[in-house]
Amino acid sequence: MYRLLIILISFFYTSTTGAQYYLRGEIKDNRGKKLEGVTIHLQSKGSVPFLSGKDGDFGIPLNKIADSIYLSLPGYETTKAWVHAGIFQQLTLNMLPNTASLYQKNLASVITNLNPSQTSLYAGMGESYSGLIENGFIQASQYPETGFSLNIDKAAYSNIRRFLSNEMYVPIDAIRTEEMLNYFSFENKNKNYSNHFQLESILTDCPWNIESQLLLINLSAPKIKLNHIPPSNLVFLIDVSGSMDHPNRLPLLQSAFKLLTANLRSIDTVSIVTYGGNVSIALYPTSGAEKQTINTVIDSLSANGETPGENAIKVAYNLAKGSFIQGGNNRVILATDGDFNVGQRTEKELEEMIVGYKESGILLTCLGVGMGNYKDSKLETLSKKGSGNFAYIDKIAEAEKVLVNEFTTTLYSVARNAILNIQFNKEAINSYRLIGFDNKKDAVADSTAKLSGGELGSGHNSIALFEITPTKKYMPSSLAAVAVEFESNYSSQKETDKFNITNKLTSLIEIDSSYRRSIAVAAFAGVLRKSSFMNAYQFNQVYNLAATACNPTNKLHNELLQLIQKADKIYNPSKRKKPRNH
Repeated sequence: MYRLLIILISFFYTSTTGAQYYLRGEIKDNRGKKLEGVTIHLQSKGSVPFLSGKDGDFGIPLNKIADSIYLSLPGYETTKAWVHAGIFQQLTLNMLPNTASLYQKNLASVITNLNPSQTSLYAGMGESYSGLIENGFIQASQYPETGFSLNIDKAAYSNIRRFLSNEMYVPIDAIRTEEMLNYFSFENKNKNYSNHFQLESILTDCPWNIESQLLLINLSAPKIKLNHIPPSNLVFLIDVSGSMDHPNRLPLLQSAFKLLTANLRSIDTVSIVTYGGNVSIALYPTSGAEKQTINTVIDSLSANGETPGENAIKVAYNLAKGSFIQGGNNRVILATDGDFNVGQRTEKELEEMIVGYKESGILLTCLGVGMGNYKDSKLETLSKKGSGNFAYIDKIAEAEKVLVNEFTTTLYSVARNAILNIQFNKEAINSYRLIGFDNKKDAVADSTAKLSGGELGSGHNSIALFEITPTKKYMPSSLAAVAVEFESNYSSQKETDKFNITNKLTSLIEIDSSYRRSIAVAAFAGVLRKSSFMNAYQFNQVYNLAATACNPTNKLHNELLQLIQKADKIYNPSKRKKPRNH
C-alpha cells in the first residue's frame, strides 16, 4: 500500500512538472481600442517575441502556470504585469501624450461662437462630404488672437469644376475656400530658398461690403533647390475595384501615374499595391529608372471586385516601411474614389487606423477621382491623419498640373504640423472674420478638439483672407503680429517664424493682379455657398472683379472666368438663353 502511494505521488509530481499551460488574453489601449501588433515577451521564454493578433488577442503555451509579461508598442508606454494561465488576461497599454493627441478631433481654425446646427452631412448621389460650419465675425477686444492650420490641399476647386461643368449645383460642404485659393500657384514669385518662411500682406477694400476691409496674407514656404531634392520611396496604392471601371477613374489614374513616373530618378524607388477583390503587390520596390517596367505594370491594371481598402492600406504601409529611406521622401499615394466597402469603412474607423501609422515617418497623399459615389470626406480624413495632402483629379490636365507642373509642391514636404497664429491689434480692429478654414461639425461639437497643423510642400504659397472692420479711432502703424509654427524637415525640430503686419490701406484696383484674383476666388466661393456674409454680391460682380485680374493667355484664368459664368447660369436659370420660336 505504501509503495502504491509513493508511485501515485511520483506520478502526480511528474505530470505536474511536465504540464503545458496556455496563456490567453487580449490587449487594448486606454480608449478601449483593441491593439494589433503589440510585441509580447514572457520571462520564461527569454528573448522570443510574440505578437497580438488583429483583435488584440493572443494565445501562448507555457510550461508554468504564472509568468511575467512585458508589452511594447510604438507610441505607448511599455507595460509589465504578472499573469496567470488560469485567467483570461485583459491587459491595457496607455498611450503616450503625443499618441493620445493624435486621436483628438482636429480644428481647421481657432474660432469661437460657432453654431453646429448650421450644417449637415451631404450624401447626394452617393457622394459624401464632411459638414462644415462657416466662420463668423469675432470681436477683437475679446478674442484678439486666432490661428489656423496650413496645408497645400486643393481638391475642392477641381471638384467644383466637375459639378459646374456637368451643369449641376455644387454641394455646400464641397466648397472649401482655402483649397480654392491654394489651386492658383504663385510658384513664379516664390524664390525662397532659405529654411524659413516669408510673408507678404495686403490691406485693401472689401468688394462685397463697403464697411469692411480685407487683409490678405501670402505666406511663402521654403523651396528646395532641384539638386537638393531627396530620394523618394513611393508606394502607389491603386483602387482597381469594380467601382473604378469608368473612363474618369482607373484609366485616368493610369495616365496620371505614368506622368508621375516620367519624373522619377534612378535614386527613387516605386512599389505598386492594388486592391479590388483582393490585395495584391503588383510591383515590388523598383528603381525609378525602370520606367518601362513600371509603366507596363500600370497598363496591365483592370477594374474588378469589391474594395478591401483597410487591408490594402496596411500592405502599402508595410511595403513602404520595408523600403524606408532615412532622410528621404517616404510616401504612400492612395488613388481611389474613396468607396471602401470591405473592412473598416467609416471616417472614424479609417482615422484610427491611419493614426497608428503616422509616427512611422511615412506620409500619405490622396488622389480622388470619379463621380456618383465619390467619398470626399473619407479621403480628406485619410490625408489629414496621414500628415499628407489631398487632390481631386477630374481630367488628365489636372493630373499633369498636380503630378508634373507642381511635382515638388505636391510630393516634397518642407514643413509639417504647420500653424499660423495671428494676434490683431485691438486699437486698429473692431472685429474680424477668417474666410475659409471652416471647421467640421463633429470637431466643433467635441470639447477636446484642438488645432492641428498640416503639411506644406516645397515653395508653396498659402493665401489667407480676413474680412475686418476697422476701428474709428486713430490709425496705429501695426495691424497684427503673425507667428508661424512648424516642424522643419531640415532640422526635424519645432521652429517659429515671426512677422509684423503694417496698417497701410491700398485700393483694390491698385494691388497686384494675383492678389485681386485671389479675392475674386474667395468671393466666388462665398456666392456659391450662398454665404450670409456676402450681402447681395452676385456672380456677375464676381466675374467683373476676376476679369480685371485674369491673364487672357492663361488657361486656368480663362477657365475660372468660364466657371463663374456657368455658375451664374446654373444658379440663375432666368439668365439662360431662351430658344427662339420658329
